[in-house]
Amino acid sequence: MSTLLRTENLVKRYGGLLATDDVSLSLVHGQIHALIGPNGAGKTTLIKQLAGELCPDSGQIYLGNTNVTTLPTEDRARMGLARSYQITSIFHGFTVLENVMLSVQAQQGHSFRFWQSVHSDKRLTEAALTSIERVGLIAKAHTVVDAMAHGEHRQIELAMVLAAQPRVLLLDEPMAGMSQLEAEAMTALLASLKPDYGMLLIEHDMQAVFALADTVSVLVYGKVLMQGTPAQVKNDPAVREAYLGEG
Repeated sequence: MSTLLRTENLVKRYGGLLATDDVSLSLVHGQIHALIGPNGAGKTTLIKQLAGELCPDSGQIYLGNTNVTTLPTEDRARMGLARSYQITSIFHGFTVLENVMLSVQAQQGHSFRFWQSVHSDKRLTEAALTSIERVGLIAKAHTVVDAMAHGEHRQIELAMVLAAQPRVLLLDEPMAGMSQLEAEAMTALLASLKPDYGMLLIEHDMQAVFALADTVSVLVYGKVLMQGTPAQVKNDPAVREAYLGEG
């Protein structure tokens, strides 16, 4: 198994606050590395550094063997890194297919051609439909997204991420705002995608985390309190006190 993403002693300061405190972790192809911790632990700050939205004060970030610490977001995306967000970022008034086609256009470097329907470009439609089918929404490809449920919106966003043909997925709370049934469906979907990607998962739904993750890192006040298997994390007294809660 190849290491797709790793950090070495990553530090991010805001004045006297250490938002990321000497964080080292790695992400392997075909596995899910979950990052958990209480609100304010520094999870989003860390993922922003990995995506290229924030520059660390010290430490290194590698995609494969390439040091990308100072590279911008678009360069990392071209190298196969894609990120989803806590809040869905789909285009209302568009169909599922049109939303995903926009992502394919961005990935392929297409310009928007006036007076010509994008639906006439088979390369765009076929690539978009492949991603839509992968997330289980092929029957609703021509449905306007406004008429769909929140859980389906998260599936559409994931299809848009997959359309960029990434190797590494940074998933920032993909179950946020979901019902239990929707979260279970998303858990099953991520499990089906697992063999083809390396995924860093930030998630508060512990049932999903422990069902999906191969490795769990617990972040508290910007520092990795513990890193191990789901079973090791669940049974660690310090983790239970700091985050999971006794009992």
